Amino acid sequence: MKILAIDDQPLILKSIQHKLKKAGYEILLSESADDGINKYDNEKPDLIILDLNMPGKNGFAVLDHVRNVKGSETPIVVMSGEDEEEIIVDSFNKGADDYIQKPVGLNELVARINKLLKKPLKKAQQTKSQPAAPAKTQKLQKNIVGIVIPCYNEENRLKSAKFTQFVEDKLGYHLCFVNDGSTDKTLDVLNEISKGREGYISVYDCAQNGGKAEAVRQGILHLAKDPQIDYFGYLDADLSTNFSDFEDLVQTISNSDFQIIGGSRMARMGADITKEGSRAIISKTVNLIIRRILGMSFNDTQCGAKVMTREIAENMFNDKFLTSWLFDVEIFLRMKKFYGVDSVQDLICEQPLKRWIHEDGSHLSMKDSIKIVGQLLQIRLKYGA
Repeated sequence: MKILAIDDQPLILKSIQHKLKKAGYEILLSESADDGINKYDNEKPDLIILDLNMPGKNGFAVLDHVRNVKGSETPIVVMSGEDEEEIIVDSFNKGADDYIQKPVGLNELVARINKLLKKPLKKAQQTKSQPAAPAKTQKLQKNIVGIVIPCYNEENRLKSAKFTQFVEDKLGYHLCFVNDGSTDKTLDVLNEISKGREGYISVYDCAQNGGKAEAVRQGILHLAKDPQIDYFGYLDADLSTNFSDFEDLVQTISNSDFQIIGGSRMARMGADITKEGSRAIISKTVNLIIRRILGMSFNDTQCGAKVMTREIAENMFNDKFLTSWLFDVEIFLRMKKFYGVDSVQDLICEQPLKRWIHEDGSHLSMKDSIKIVGQLLQIRLKYGA
C-alpha cells in the first residue's frame, strides 16, 4: 500500500518515512501542498498524511483538492501541532478522516493508519520463557528545534549514548555539535556520534579555538540556514542541564509570546541543584553585578541552557560577542536595544530547572571566574549600560 506524507519539515518526513517503511508501506514525500497535489494526482496513494501549516498553500488546499476537485474518498490523516478546537473541527468538516495532534508517538501513528486501511495488526513474537519487549516509544514533536552544543576538548566527557538516544526517541530535534578547535580527539568522537544520523545530528568544525561564545554563535548561525527549524537553543556538552529540563523550556516558549527562555539554577524544593561552594559564592557576586548592568531582575543569566525564537537567532547573533563566557548578558543587552527598555522584560522568561549538577572537568576555572568581574565592566562600557 502507498502512503503520501505532506509536510514542509524534512526532519518530520524522514522520521515518518523510516517508520512506515518498517511497517511495510511504500512512502511518497512532499514538502509543499502544490507538490503534494501533483503527487496525489499522478501516484494515486491509498492514504494521505497531511500537515496544515505550510508556506504558500496550506493543508486545507489539499483537502479541498482531494474531496471537492477529485471527489475522492482517499483516507486523509491530518497531523498538526494546532490544538484549537475550531481548527480540528474544521479539518473534519472539510474531509479529514482522522486528526492527530503533535507530539505523537510513531507507534500510535502506525496503529491509526492500519485501522483506516483495515490492515491486520502484527502480533508481537514471544516465547513462554521470554515475553515480547514493549514497543519503543518515538515521538514526533510539535516543533522542530535545533540545539547547539559547543565542545572543546570533550573527548572524555561526552556522553554519546545520551545524545543518540535523545534524537532517536524525540523526532523533531536536531543536535549541532560545534568542535571549537579541540586539540584532543573530540572531533573524531563527534563524527562517530553523527555517523548514520546526519539528518538529526550535525558537526560544525571550527579550525581554531574561539571560545564558547563564538562556538555557540557559529552554531546558531549554521542552524538558522535551515528554514524548517522553529526554535534554537544551546546546552553544555556535559549535560549539566538534562534533556528533560530543556524540553520543558521548549514547551514554555511554544505556548507563550516569550522570545527567549533561560533555565535558572535556583535552589528550590524538589530540585536537584548542586554547585561547588566557591562557585556558589562567585555566582551570587557576579549575578548582583549583572542585575545592575542589565537593569532587569534575573536570578541566573549564566545557565548554559536557553531556547529562543528564530527572530532572536537571526538578529542577536550576527556580530561577535565581546566576551567568551558572558555572551548571555550581551544577548539581553542587544535585545534591550532592539526591542526597547519598556518591552524587553516581557520577552524574556527564566524557568527553574529540576536538575543541574556541576560536572568535574569544567573549562571555567576559579581564576576565570574572578576575571569575569572585569569583563562585566567592559560590557557595561561597550553597551552603555
